[in-house]
Amino acid sequence: MYNSKIIGLGYFVPENVVTNDDLSKLMETNDAWIQERTGIQERRHVVKGEDTTTSMGVKAAKIAIERAGIDKDDIDFIIFATLSPDYYFPGPGVLVQRDLDIKTVGALDVRNQCSGFVYAISVADQYIKTGMYKNVLVIGSELHSHGLDMTTRGRGVSVIFGDGAGAAIISREEDASKGILSTHLHSEGQHAEELSLIAPGMGKRWVNDILADNDPNDESYFPYMNGQFVFKNAVVRFSEVINEGLEKNNLKASDIDLLVPHQANLRISQFIQKKFGLSDDQVYNNIMKYGNTTAASIPIALTEAWEKGKIKEGDVVVLAAFGSGFTWGSVIIKW
Repeated sequence: MYNSKIIGLGYFVPENVVTNDDLSKLMETNDAWIQERTGIQERRHVVKGEDTTTSMGVKAAKIAIERAGIDKDDIDFIIFATLSPDYYFPGPGVLVQRDLDIKTVGALDVRNQCSGFVYAISVADQYIKTGMYKNVLVIGSELHSHGLDMTTRGRGVSVIFGDGAGAAIISREEDASKGILSTHLHSEGQHAEELSLIAPGMGKRWVNDILADNDPNDESYFPYMNGQFVFKNAVVRFSEVINEGLEKNNLKASDIDLLVPHQANLRISQFIQKKFGLSDDQVYNNIMKYGNTTAASIPIALTEAWEKGKIKEGDVVVLAAFGSGFTWGSVIIKW
């Protein structure tokens, strides 16, 4: 058995900055209202025709591959986490294989929304630990802005989300004391509809139903979120799954050198920080400038933290996420 280790990180966000004041011109909202509830000051939105979920993922992947010091054809497997694929099918994993001109390796798509990158890391970790693969490319990428209700009706959701991508190269590590020590995954599907996008879907409303009704008030193809319910569950599940990872590895909260939580809401991150008694230097947040980028949020934040020198060899780094599904998970890393 091997351990797996992150050997390269990269991220990409669109140049187009959308501030809270910009959104106030589209809907009844304001900077103070958004910051008070979410901590978000601005986010990035793709300009139509300039980027896609796949192209952002490819740009992040190229940076991660270069930093890993490997050739693209050293990659044995691709895992792509997203809720916003370019097409309903096929998924973006194969498009990355095509666009990076990588040999015909396997490509897997993960649809676990906000916890998608954590789930994807867990899958890569298992493939490497068993010796099946040596280098796995893991991408989290989201293009939310084209599918949001940018009116007062949709403001509760639309002010939160941004676009972007992050990527990691996960590779074989001979030293069992280094790398990814453990991963922990959970789900509670009884609350699936509390944070969801119902249509188009084969279960209730497919494209032909939407077209036939031609109902301008049909909200089934816009994201829905029961915000208070999600918040209450998130703070509980975040705490549980972080503790689960710490206990598995005989660690305490004080052993955490850096916690990188999914950037869902700054208030959630602050609640968790306070509960675990962590200092500002022990938690990395960037939701203020990027919004919630769902599956991309952890790899973007992790890359930024690494670029700023906040992660050193030997550090204990904890990744944790909670989101739609409900799904949640954590990753414990000895850097």
